[in-house]
Amino acid sequence: MAVYTILDRRTATNVAESYGLGKLTKVTGIPAGSVNTLYLLETTRGKFFLKIDEAKSVAAVQQELGLLQFLRARGLRCPQPLVDRHGQVLRLYHGKPLSLSLPLPGKAVSETLLTPAHLTHVGEVLASLHLLSDHAPQSEENRFSFPRIVELYQEVREHLPGHFKQVIHALDDEITYQQEYQDDRLPKGLIHGDLFADNLLFRGDKVVGLLDFEAACHGKFLFDLATAVNALCYGEGHFVIERFEALLTGYQSRRPLTLIEWDAFPNELRFSALRFTVTRLKDFFLYPMDDRKRVNKDFREFFERLQVLRRERSGGMDRLLLAMAIGYDYRQHQKPPVHQGKSEIPKRTVGQRAGGRQRQSDLGQRTTHRSLQTAR
Repeated sequence: MAVYTILDRRTATNVAESYGLGKLTKVTGIPAGSVNTLYLLETTRGKFFLKIDEAKSVAAVQQELGLLQFLRARGLRCPQPLVDRHGQVLRLYHGKPLSLSLPLPGKAVSETLLTPAHLTHVGEVLASLHLLSDHAPQSEENRFSFPRIVELYQEVREHLPGHFKQVIHALDDEITYQQEYQDDRLPKGLIHGDLFADNLLFRGDKVVGLLDFEAACHGKFLFDLATAVNALCYGEGHFVIERFEALLTGYQSRRPLTLIEWDAFPNELRFSALRFTVTRLKDFFLYPMDDRKRVNKDFREFFERLQVLRRERSGGMDRLLLAMAIGYDYRQHQKPPVHQGKSEIPKRTVGQRAGGRQRQSDLGQRTTHRSLQTAR
């Protein structure tokens, strides 16, 4: 969140009164973030968050608030939208949707301090969210799909300075790679889309709050998981395998990954890193603003991850690939033994598509000019 729209004291007082929050005592703008405006209202009845959506339409915000109500009703610990005295969950302020919610308990934990126990429970919560897809309200398609990221990159590419030649070369090449190997057959449903440490609240090792459903949509479950890996399992220049294993252990205890998802995992990690690199470049170069109003998120954080995933720099990729290669539990999917006299059907290996065609992936089973097994 950030402070883009100034909320005057009179409006804040009227909002507090119409929501039955008591007498307003203090209004504080919260500058952290990069998308919407967020204020903390303090009243005689407690503390409340007020959000002004800067980009979404009224219909899209109503959809997001409806999703939060659905998730709360099913026990997921997400923000609870407040309803005013007229039964409405939002109103317009300078033409922008304004809504209120209750603060959640728990404390944020920096990604540098996350333990395997934390991450195991994060994986469980993320899988639980995905499993609610069949009954969730209809969500919009992922607005950061691959075609949209290509469009955004073409827009921002023209504005990148001359000394960004290495960045441009790597992103151009990654776009070409993803155009060939993006897999739209992966399981889809409700995803969070932005599972970073600052969107999680903990009490001890347990997640007690899942925040910021701004990017929630209908998308690939694996993209959501890959984003969590990139955000939570990377530190000091390398992927931390113990964190990855803990996150996946928790996730798979609720929703085991399919073979096609294990196969696509390395490529989806790369796409997630590409997505956040491009959108952060866009925010910085196309929408510059006073740093006192917004904390710009550094694109280099995810570009560094992308370089590791592309094997352009060291960073624990070998151990990550090994964990993925052995992660799929074939025992859960074994067919009964073939009767004597019948020919045995050749087993399919991780990285091989149905029909025998080998999928070019990061699992090191095929070497091409674009293979991740060869340092660039």
